[in-house]
Amino acid sequence: MTLRQFTGAAAPPVVAILRGVGPADAVSIGRALLDGGIRVMEVPLNSPQPLESIALLSEAFGTDALIGAGTVMSAQEVTEVAAAGARLVVSPHTDAAVIARAVALGLECLPGFFTATEAFAALEAGATELKLFPAASAGPGYLKALRDVLPRTAGVWAVGGTGAHDLVSWLEAGAAGIGVGGALYRAGDGAPLVRQRAQALHAAWQSRIGSTGGAARS
Repeated sequence: MTLRQFTGAAAPPVVAILRGVGPADAVSIGRALLDGGIRVMEVPLNSPQPLESIALLSEAFGTDALIGAGTVMSAQEVTEVAAAGARLVVSPHTDAAVIARAVALGLECLPGFFTATEAFAALEAGATELKLFPAASAGPGYLKALRDVLPRTAGVWAVGGTGAHDLVSWLEAGAAGIGVGGALYRAGDGAPLVRQRAQALHAAWQSRIGSTGGAARS
């Protein structure tokens, strides 16, 4: 299943960024996210033993969630995370080699961009989903302007400073979804707190669906 299929009518369009999670906590945090309604999660490669955490999450939840790797900086790292079980590759930048390797391995790819030039370069390299980063520095109005020139088929995910407080604003500006880091999980956070935050995101999404008569996307 693709990123959008995992975040369709049944789950909020949220990618959980588990920066700092370690293998000892990965499964309990993953379960808390699923219990709270979040079905996409990434382990950044600058976390402790990230490949082990990715493998554990993939083994435990691979049929129920899309497990990915974040802060992927090279084509070699794409190969390594794929071997660990990741099906989503997230980068803070646009790198044609990273995108090409992900596409070649059949992985979902979410390269970072900030300018229209970077966005079109990522699409040209084979990406179909894009990560606006850092999103809070730009704001929903910036994305709304970009959407006028980007292909309608290209999904844009706002990442960086996003959370339940502005999920609806980003969706209304044309985002496919958001990526949430510190507002959802920080190293050392327990599963009950993460579950509570995930439920808040789910509730924000549900309120938006209700206000638009059931539409999950802009």
